[in-house]
Amino acid sequence: MTRQIVLDTETTGLEPSEGHRIIEIGCVEMVGRRLTGNDCHLYINPERDIDDGALEVHGISREFLADKPTFREVADEFLAYIDGAELVIHNAAFDVGFLNHELRLLGASHGRIEDRCTVLDTLALARNKHPGQKNNLDALCRRYGIDNSHRELHGALLDAQILADVYLIMTGGQTRLSLGGSEAGAGGEAQAEVIRRLSAQRPPLTVVRASAQELAAHDAKLAALGKACEEGALWTRSPADA
Repeated sequence: MTRQIVLDTETTGLEPSEGHRIIEIGCVEMVGRRLTGNDCHLYINPERDIDDGALEVHGISREFLADKPTFREVADEFLAYIDGAELVIHNAAFDVGFLNHELRLLGASHGRIEDRCTVLDTLALARNKHPGQKNNLDALCRRYGIDNSHRELHGALLDAQILADVYLIMTGGQTRLSLGGSEAGAGGEAQAEVIRRLSAQRPPLTVVRASAQELAAHDAKLAALGKACEEGALWTRSPADA
């Protein structure tokens, strides 16, 4: 079955050509379009300052990263995790560009990300499906009804989890009314998986029952509607009269 890794990174700035580095990697594993729970989350010491603009986006400070491992120290673990998978990334050129920059710093023997994995860019996919519309992650969450209210700052693992939900709905569709089960296609199963994830994040719904006064008003309204019907309202008939 196809193994996919939904991946996101956070960085010290926008351009690896200016010496900026990766400070966080978040990965969510899917096998056969099902979330496995075998995720990967790494904080990385970039050994340099973080641009103020980047800090405002992700809130990860150099002080927080001071005792974290460098990319060189986690590279083998990370590469073994993604090896052979299809990477699902939103705006893949950005993340893959940074990852390849980190690999170049380790030496030519580590190659490129594209030598180890295929890459699917969900931004390109979204632009093809929704031309002329906003297709950033927040816009896609609104379009597909995915709750991302807990996303106050960007975070690699959180964004990868949200992107996994978006990707499953965006590429699945729903061909049957059922969600999951033997009669549901892959799209229905994908949507069911997203619904289960979102339901687990939300508190139980509050049940508000009608008061005696409200029930009496409801009955009075039905009675008035029934009198206005020449043949009598359907809800006043017995099954034998139907």
